[in-house]
Amino acid sequence: MTSENAAGVVVGVGASSGVAEDEVLQLITAALAEARLPAARVRLLATVEARAAEPGLLRTAHQLGVPLVGHPATELAAVPVPHPSGEVQAALGTPSVAEAAALLGGGELLVGKRKSAHSTVAVATLPAAGRALTAPVHAHDLRHHGDAEVRDPGLVDLAVNVRTGTPPGWLRSALADTLGGLAAYPEQTAARTAVAARHGRPLGEVLLTSGAAEAFVLLARTLRPSHAVVVHPQFTEPEAALRDAGVEVHRALLSPRDGFRLTPGAVPEEADLVVVGNPTNPTSVLHPAGVLAALARPGRTLVVDEAFMDTVPGERESLAGRTGLPGSLVVLRSLTKTWGLAGLRIGYVLAPAPLIAELAAAQPLWPVSTPALRAAELCSGERALAEAEAAAAELVAHRGYLLERLARFPRVRVHGEPAASFLLLELPHAAEVRTRLRAAGFAVRRGDTFPGLGPNWLRVAVRAPETTDAFAAALERVLDRPFD
Repeated sequence: MTSENAAGVVVGVGASSGVAEDEVLQLITAALAEARLPAARVRLLATVEARAAEPGLLRTAHQLGVPLVGHPATELAAVPVPHPSGEVQAALGTPSVAEAAALLGGGELLVGKRKSAHSTVAVATLPAAGRALTAPVHAHDLRHHGDAEVRDPGLVDLAVNVRTGTPPGWLRSALADTLGGLAAYPEQTAARTAVAARHGRPLGEVLLTSGAAEAFVLLARTLRPSHAVVVHPQFTEPEAALRDAGVEVHRALLSPRDGFRLTPGAVPEEADLVVVGNPTNPTSVLHPAGVLAALARPGRTLVVDEAFMDTVPGERESLAGRTGLPGSLVVLRSLTKTWGLAGLRIGYVLAPAPLIAELAAAQPLWPVSTPALRAAELCSGERALAEAEAAAAELVAHRGYLLERLARFPRVRVHGEPAASFLLLELPHAAEVRTRLRAAGFAVRRGDTFPGLGPNWLRVAVRAPETTDAFAAALERVLDRPFD
């Protein structure tokens, strides 16, 4: 097959512990040359789970600008391969890492196993609808969240995406006023009515939840998908909730080479549940509403996590008010980020009334507290919406300033066009940079816990210019010191 008729390929890689990046790259280059394929055709490196954190392989993926995924040895062992090895079987539990990893999605083998001293590679076509990009992988800490980065006192918080200076005084006062009524059981009518009016939806299409995280759990326990796909990199809680409910999850991995944007075929047609964030955490990408709406299908539930949509001026590209799409469209919202209510736990679901009824039946009684209900009511009102819009406009300016300061660092790269209250940075030695920044008083979010990312990624929250200046000065000092 030549480069003219090949859409994209997956490279399966086997490696010894400690393999050098240069050795792997040279072997991949030779295999691609044999198939008359340019490196730009590579969409994914795949290996066995036991090698998914191998530094030489991660650096190779970084050089090629593609994700590295690790598959369980048991899954690779089930893939028929033309060149099995008893030695590899004994060591890793599969007769071939490179060929099995390349063929796991069901593509066609273009180049069989090629060996160097410490590595093997094989090249296969991506199967229809990018299925190789959605094979199950489990090599990331799905329970790690930004709050874990700021538990030490005295750190400047650039790890959590909650707006600083929140909740505002008027909201704090209103929440305090609810304390006198805590003897009564919570009553949701006013809050649900306000949320429904805010989005132009019938009351029966609104479900209030104890934060958006509860919504993910309710969906996982209520839906019974046969082919669930989570689009990554994104917030990891949806996948964790699905796995906890016993659902097999497939990952659609978006590439930095495409600015982490959805591309045709990224989501397989057979998917009956698709979860995607917009804007996406941690990439800060805002997908066009039309692109997301095009994912809707009869028989498919499309879940769009819009937890950060109120950080976007005008909430452009939101699907919160959209109805009439085929299948079921579910939109999740959170009041955590703009209003600083992570400790209060309040969010909501917008979906067709029959699905809302199913989700509500899975909730415990009185799932949302009286103060949280009051917050939902007030934050859906005209005063709050005007304040959120002003905050979003200010955020645009602050984000632009942070981008300008980061552009002065040649080794720091931001992919795509950020649209939310955080940036995803790629830079060498990111794990050591994060440690050094902590010592300098700044907490940033590690990126390697997000599927599709590795150790060279960090997420940084957008803050006011004075904080950005202090952070940039600390980053300059950190990067000026040599790395081992």
